[in-house]
Amino acid sequence: MKRLTERNAASYAAILILITFVLRCFIAAYTGLGNGESYYFRGSLHLSLSYFDQPPLFFWLGALSIKLFGLTNFGIRFPSVLLFAGTSWLLFVITKKLFNAKAGFWAVLVMNLSAVFTIAVAVWYQPDAPLMFFWLVATYFIVQLMVAPGTENSEVSRYTSKTWLLWIAVGISMGLATLSKYHVLFLFAGVFMFIATNKNQRHWLRHPGPYIAILITIIMALPILWWNYNNNWVSFVFQGSRAGVQGEKFHLHFDWFFRSIAGQAAYLLPWIWFPTIRQLFISYKLRTQLLAYSFIFWMAILPIVFFTVVTLWSDLQYHFHWQAPGYMMLFIALGFGVDKSLNSGGKAKRLTRRWLNFSVFFTVITIGVLTLHMVTGFWTAYGPKSVVHYFHGDTVDPTIQGIDYTDIQTRFQKEGWLQNPNIFTGSTRWWLTGKLDWALKGKKDIIVFNADPRNLAFLVDPKKLIGKDAIIIGDKHQLYVNADAKPFFDSVIQLSDIPIIRNGVEYTLQVYYCKNFHLPAQPRMDLPVYRQLIGLPPFGK
Repeated sequence: MKRLTERNAASYAAILILITFVLRCFIAAYTGLGNGESYYFRGSLHLSLSYFDQPPLFFWLGALSIKLFGLTNFGIRFPSVLLFAGTSWLLFVITKKLFNAKAGFWAVLVMNLSAVFTIAVAVWYQPDAPLMFFWLVATYFIVQLMVAPGTENSEVSRYTSKTWLLWIAVGISMGLATLSKYHVLFLFAGVFMFIATNKNQRHWLRHPGPYIAILITIIMALPILWWNYNNNWVSFVFQGSRAGVQGEKFHLHFDWFFRSIAGQAAYLLPWIWFPTIRQLFISYKLRTQLLAYSFIFWMAILPIVFFTVVTLWSDLQYHFHWQAPGYMMLFIALGFGVDKSLNSGGKAKRLTRRWLNFSVFFTVITIGVLTLHMVTGFWTAYGPKSVVHYFHGDTVDPTIQGIDYTDIQTRFQKEGWLQNPNIFTGSTRWWLTGKLDWALKGKKDIIVFNADPRNLAFLVDPKKLIGKDAIIIGDKHQLYVNADAKPFFDSVIQLSDIPIIRNGVEYTLQVYYCKNFHLPAQPRMDLPVYRQLIGLPPFGK
């Protein structure tokens, strides 16, 4: 391999992106959909202007991909894999503009080595892939306007045709980012703070360009606004409530706060997280000396700080990837930092090389082993199951969530339930209903008998299921089946379990045959399915 130079850095970046793209295609095809992916799946079969907990773009992309590649794991995940390849190239181009081409290569390499990006963002069927891609598309055009070399005195060229076209491009790309995920608010806020804190950029506040871009974004976001207007603004209420106070009284939960920091470090990998955070402080320190560092700082700081600080009073559980857009911007500065260290010689160069080599070997080996284990379950001794059992006392290997529960489909076919038009299915948890739905490839109507059905409440009309029987699947949910499902039926009979087989029987699900779906005798306004049966929207007053 030739030494990395400014001349060959683009070629090396392209080769890296191509290799990782091909590898991710195999991972996308041969590993099962996780809980969140399975839950999102039905949205791609029912196209809508928007959805309960996410904007619509990734659902639309999933629907298109299914049309092209079929209803398979690869088919539904391909947009994420393709978009992340584009995200990686955009990161290279932006870093090259702000610093140099070699820094761009290192930025791409580090992002592809960090755990949360290399699989969760780059492979899984979630809204993060289009968000990251269009975030960087917008960033590319903003850099052209404000940050690239020669824009320090951007007031000189602010009324050229190129400037107007760039602002239109910013509006379109921000609109597509808005259609991807609500995190785009931090992109808007970061750009505003960058302009407001840099004297030479404040003239943009008096220029029509930013306001044209905002108008274009709002126009492109109309599907989200219209859908929410017709559904009691439920999506905004749901997402806003997640940052609210948990419980009746305000309490500071430092355990949640430190769990968030530890989780972010684990998701990025601690040896990548620490130098990345170090770049946040460097960007802050140098923000008044170099425009690029000021831009990186303001684009990174807001999502990282907001979603970390809010955990002091709100239990965001294990959503440590919500800070990811901020970390992605810091990879730009980290790429430059790596390039400087490798050019410095001496101890810094040796340590940086060892750090890079270790990171490459760790990520490649870990992904290889975990992917193989997820598919085969070979790692029975001292593996993920042992770790979870040690910390939580659970006896189930968590990687079992990463296989498709095809044993459910086998049971449905054997019993004749799949072919019976008078049988629907469901569960008492949205995530298990999603796994069930993906196992049956959306062939049966589904109902979540729980106060939190999320998006699934909007995809099936329960009124059309009156008088039918149901097969309810549980995961040690007997109490909830009796409390929330049984009142809707004449009788509920537990049948033999469904064993989920990977390396032998690793997991069992309970099966309940429920006879004659109807309105319960007592009102259950706490359950969205009941509200729908009496003609009310699933959420709201």
